[in-house]
Amino acid sequence: MQTNDPYSRNLINKNFYHSKKELTGKFVVVLDGYLENRGLKIIQQPSRAFSKHTIIELIGSDEENIQPGSTVDKIAYIGFVELFDSGVLLIGDKIICNEKEIGVIVGFDDTHMPNHQNVIVYQTKRISGKELGIKIDDKILIPGF
Repeated sequence: MQTNDPYSRNLINKNFYHSKKELTGKFVVVLDGYLENRGLKIIQQPSRAFSKHTIIELIGSDEENIQPGSTVDKIAYIGFVELFDSGVLLIGDKIICNEKEIGVIVGFDDTHMPNHQNVIVYQTKRISGKELGIKIDDKILIPGF
C-alpha cells in the first residue's frame, strides 16, 4: 500500500529548506542518566514544527550513522527545554548551550507524543545534562540559516 507521506517516499530532503529562523529556549529540567538499550525509533521525517512554549526532550547519543528509520540504544539524558517561539527543527541543526555546542540533531522519536517530542542529538561522547554542567534556566540556541 502506497503512503502519501513524501518523506517515506524519499521525495523531500533537507535541500528543500531554503532558510530557517533561529530558535531559542531554556532548560526547565536537567537530566542525568544513561541507558545502553533504550530502543528509540527515529521517525522518517527530518523536521518537526513546534509551537511557542513547546517542551522538547534532548537525548544524546554517540552511536554512529543515526538516520531516519534507525533504532538508537546508547543514550544520555540531557534535559527538557522550553522553546521561546514557534519554529522548525531539522536534522543537522546544532544545539548550543552556554556558547558551547552540545550536539547536532540527528532525528526525532515519537515515544512520548503528544506529551513531548524526543529530539536525538549526536554527541562525540555521550554526556548527560548534569555532566555538561547545565543548570535550570540555561539558554539554548539553535541557529537558523
